[in-house]
Amino acid sequence: MSNIQTTEPPAEEASPRRSVHHVLDDNLASARLGGSQKNRDKIIAAGKMLVRQRLSLLFDDEDYVEDGLLARFEDGLPGDAVVTAFGRIDGREVCVIANDFSVKAGTWGNRTFEKITHAQEKSVAAGIPIVYLFDSAGARIDEQFESFAGRHAWGNIFYNQVQISGRVPQVCALFGPSPAGSAYVPALCDMTIMVRGNATAYLGSPRLAEMVTGEKVTLEEMGGAEMHCTVSGLGDVLVEDDQEALAAVRVWLSFLPPNWETPAPLAPPAEPREGRTLEEIVPLREAEVFDMEEFVESLVDEGTFFPYKELFAPEMLTGFARIGGRPVGLVGNQPNHMGGSIFPDSSDKAARFIWICNAYNIPIVFLVDIAGYMIGSAVERQGIIRHGAKMIFAVSECKVPRITVLVRKAYGGGYLAMSGAPMHPDAVIALPTARPALMGPDAAVNGIHYNRIQEIEDPAERRAFIAQKQLEYSEGIDVFKIANANAVEAVVPSNQLRGELIRRLRLYGKRPAVPIERRQAVTPA
Repeated sequence: MSNIQTTEPPAEEASPRRSVHHVLDDNLASARLGGSQKNRDKIIAAGKMLVRQRLSLLFDDEDYVEDGLLARFEDGLPGDAVVTAFGRIDGREVCVIANDFSVKAGTWGNRTFEKITHAQEKSVAAGIPIVYLFDSAGARIDEQFESFAGRHAWGNIFYNQVQISGRVPQVCALFGPSPAGSAYVPALCDMTIMVRGNATAYLGSPRLAEMVTGEKVTLEEMGGAEMHCTVSGLGDVLVEDDQEALAAVRVWLSFLPPNWETPAPLAPPAEPREGRTLEEIVPLREAEVFDMEEFVESLVDEGTFFPYKELFAPEMLTGFARIGGRPVGLVGNQPNHMGGSIFPDSSDKAARFIWICNAYNIPIVFLVDIAGYMIGSAVERQGIIRHGAKMIFAVSECKVPRITVLVRKAYGGGYLAMSGAPMHPDAVIALPTARPALMGPDAAVNGIHYNRIQEIEDPAERRAFIAQKQLEYSEGIDVFKIANANAVEAVVPSNQLRGELIRRLRLYGKRPAVPIERRQAVTPA
């Protein structure tokens, strides 16, 4: 018979161990709730979601890890108003940095920047995307001396964003305020999604602006989501509520690889949506406009077009889509808005989108129907040359596969900005409606025959002369002349364009990207 005793330990020894675990469980549960019930109720009453409700919708499941949950818990500031978590979206690991507005309005304290910067550093080391869910009243003035001026301070967040840029995707969903310095988080991300009516971003509040400049302006006018998505260009996608913002984050990430060293993810191919064919959409007459978005929807896999900056500079169409299951970036002129001409804002918009695609291995298809850069004293004062150079710069240094499709007119410097043959795309494909030339018939005839036109006094005779010369000029710029000069890789019927792109994207996707060998390009401002 064994002498080993199996009696339970005395009750006074077991109780402390049990109480420690109970206290931990209680504290963890309390920290996950965030701020007070009153604060949480106010957020819900405003039509917004609590931070952990957002995480539940964004992640595939609840199986995620979180850092610093108990930071400043004893100070009554659980997590120091920010959640940093690592989980899966569509099966891929991502980092999420999310403000908790129920804790002191999501403001940044002396532990907040530590948590954010540590999460940033872990993400880039692991090669995984970063999602910022921002809803914060900014930095805490009462903690500035520990968190503002030193080498380890709030500014490290922005420094890290710049070092990370082009290494792993960074996307920001803005659900509420992002004032003063914190406004640079969405500005430094690759993509910024803003919720109409709730999201705001500004360097100085309306009250501060009135004190300094005397200007009286509403919060929405100063930095509202709609203003930023239509006027300033800070916002890339405008959504109606939190759920739509989170869904947009998931869709955007689905086009991108986890990091710059990984190929973009493929998906099962799908047919384009039903509707008019490309041949039916594109008018033969240059004076007739058409909707380039309808052209895109009839070209790409159904339901995959995801516009980028759709409401900003709409004369330039940009966005992601899939063609035969392969992700592509689309850059196209929009003839039904300002004739599709390039303005300073549309040049900036296109350049930034091209840089995003080039950073993350997304091939680009250019859809060209361009009369050129906009002209006139107004755009010259706005710096059309400087901004236009930015787009040419982005196209010229782009190393991912590029295919240029000449849909209709392709005139002047606009042809170059839209990745014309001198910009060395992998291929230039012309549709039968393509009309490349230094300038269009109107401008060319006026330039060549200006003196003769001025000499004709009879208005009817003058109109007849101009019309005849324009006809003669037009006949000299048809697609077959550029094909004869070997200026394009192919001329294809419009309704065969999709198949041509699928085959060429598959072919060009096999070649390795060639890095640019230099220390630093001097990008136009």
